[in-house]
Amino acid sequence: MALDVTRLELGPIGTNCYLVRSPGAVEAVVVDPAGDAAEIRLELASRGANCVAILITHGHWDHLGGVADLADGAGAPVHMAEDERALLEHVNDYVPPGVHLQPYTPDVLLRGDEMLELAGLSFDTIRVPGHSPAHLAFATNGALFSGDVLFAGSVGRTDLPSSDWGMLLASLGALADRYPPETVVYPGHGPPTTLGHELETNPFLGELRAARR
Repeated sequence: MALDVTRLELGPIGTNCYLVRSPGAVEAVVVDPAGDAAEIRLELASRGANCVAILITHGHWDHLGGVADLADGAGAPVHMAEDERALLEHVNDYVPPGVHLQPYTPDVLLRGDEMLELAGLSFDTIRVPGHSPAHLAFATNGALFSGDVLFAGSVGRTDLPSSDWGMLLASLGALADRYPPETVVYPGHGPPTTLGHELETNPFLGELRAARR
């Protein structure tokens, strides 16, 4: 089934926000509204779409900039990992100096392995810790929204508090076992890629490649 994905680079460090819908559909899901919600609303309006749900991959501040404004304006429920809800509810305890964001209490708390029916699409919720303790990825129709677990040619940082390299590698191995190599990966930063391409060429996945031979 085809999927219409629009990528916006938002916020001070160019974090990816995705507008996801079936082609031509009025209802859309927004993944990681990272910056100015007005920009997201303008993009949705230009495409004749409305935000009906918000998915958050993890609670790092650069993925949360537009959550409260977009959710309040659209009346769209915010879906987030239960174990990282405090990072949104008390977001200004975790932002860099000079940054101020609007806190929000997520509407739907997730633990992983849920199936979400949103905007006429079925999203698998996958718990992929490593970059953050309760990081989630969302998969639908051959697409994987990986947040900061996997990038084109790189992986998520594990030098942050509560991050863990072994857990990250295990999460990536679980994704490789679960989804086919042609799965399109839409990461939290940078361009899209495919799961198979990263498994074959990503310099950070040599250990994983060796273990799978």
